[in-house]
Amino acid sequence: MARSLTHLDADGRARMIDVGEKPSTRREALARGRMVTTAEVVRLLLADGLPKADALATARIAGIAGAKRTSDLIPLCHPLPIDAVTVELRAEGSTVLIEARVSTTARTGVEMEALTAVTVAGLTLHDMVKAVDPGATMTDVQLVEKTGGAHGRWTRDRVQQESPSAPVGGGRVLVVSTGAAAGTRTDTTGARIVQWLRELGLETPDAVILADADVARGLRATLQEGPEVLITTGGTGPSPTDRTPEATAALLDRPLPGIAEALRARAGTPTAALGRGIAGLANGTVVVNLPGSAGGVDDGLAVLADLLPHLRHQVRGDADHEHGAHQSAAHS
Repeated sequence: MARSLTHLDADGRARMIDVGEKPSTRREALARGRMVTTAEVVRLLLADGLPKADALATARIAGIAGAKRTSDLIPLCHPLPIDAVTVELRAEGSTVLIEARVSTTARTGVEMEALTAVTVAGLTLHDMVKAVDPGATMTDVQLVEKTGGAHGRWTRDRVQQESPSAPVGGGRVLVVSTGAAAGTRTDTTGARIVQWLRELGLETPDAVILADADVARGLRATLQEGPEVLITTGGTGPSPTDRTPEATAALLDRPLPGIAEALRARAGTPTAALGRGIAGLANGTVVVNLPGSAGGVDDGLAVLADLLPHLRHQVRGDADHEHGAHQSAAHS
């Protein structure tokens, strides 16, 4: 299910969350980051051989101070009564690993305090070594774990284990039709879309046929596979059993309403105006709802033939190159 951003109000304006009704509980957060430098700098750090005194100790104190001043630095953070802050710096080869653990008994967590401690310690360390290595890099700042509050314990390792190791890519097709799922009617759309995706070079298995009542579950399960493109057909009309748009909307993080508008504009029948299909991105997957009729699918694929190649480049992050190529062609 899609989540909303808690630091925005209904009009999209930044706000500080009201935590007055939440209970005070013991909360703790661990954050980590790395400063990548050179083996020579690390040797000087360990030998206390830098011109700016004891750099590791100074960075450690700076990190503690940064945790205590987080609400002054980050506008929407609440001032918290911090119980403890520990900042550890460990030199490993040409890297200094920085870890910060912060605890409090309060109504909100200390994730930002831990992350700020790591960042400020790293910036201070960079300031201490820049005369020797101006190219040092602060990287991989991340929350490692947090405990307390309504959500209990969260760890990065658990999230990574539960997530797919890598997107499988390719295409997926879901046919949403209670009749086809029950075997009382023959689907004429799924195989057509599968073949079209394969012709685009997307490795696509045969279409999966779902009853209308199962579309939400089918969409979630398919998106967990990490396809590049997911096209549904059927379940987009005004019938009480047509649930594809609602199930899709709940999973999108970036709607693309222009695609749905183009699909409806392309259709050659007046009843196309009754279609409620939508399109957008769900964690990097392009999701498009097409109608359940063969004609509606053909019209939809004609629209996608012009849009999908450029959209795929944009999602992959190489849109500037492709956009420039289109512009050059248009002006030549």
